[in-house]
Order: sequence, then structure tokens, then C-alpha cells
Amino acid sequence: MSDTANMVRDAVGNLLADGDSVTLVKDLKVKGTSQTIRRGTVIKSIRLTADPQEIDCRYEGIKGLVLHAEFVKKR
Repeated sequence: MSDTANMVRDAVGNLLADGDSVTLVKDLKVKGTSQTIRRGTVIKSIRLTADPQEIDCRYEGIKGLVLHAEFVKKR
């Protein structure tokens, strides 16, 4: 991984790392589905990507979910 991937920060400025759990700070509509992920939802075991503002994660019934770091807060 590059150095920029190690500097991913959440909505309040905390550093994120692979395997962290995060909480959504805003309701988010998921493109390509009719689902909305509600504020306060816990996403476990995130993975950092090459883009410093995107994190890859899994959520029930949604494959390949990518979230912007500005919408999550570290637990």
C-alpha cells in the first residue's frame, strides 16, 4: 500500500486502518439498489483502497460496497 492509503481520516479526523469498525454519520442511498443504509449503522472490518478517501467494506446483501471516509466515524 502507498503512504496516502495509510493517511485515511474519518469525518472527525481520526486515522482509519484496515480492520477497523466504523459507524455511519449520515443516511446513505446505495447506487444500483433501492436500499438506504441508516445513520448509526456499524460497518465492521473495513479495508483501505488506493484512493485515500474511499474505504471498501461488506454490508448485508450488498457486494462491493465502497464508502467515502467523510461519511463514517471510527468506533
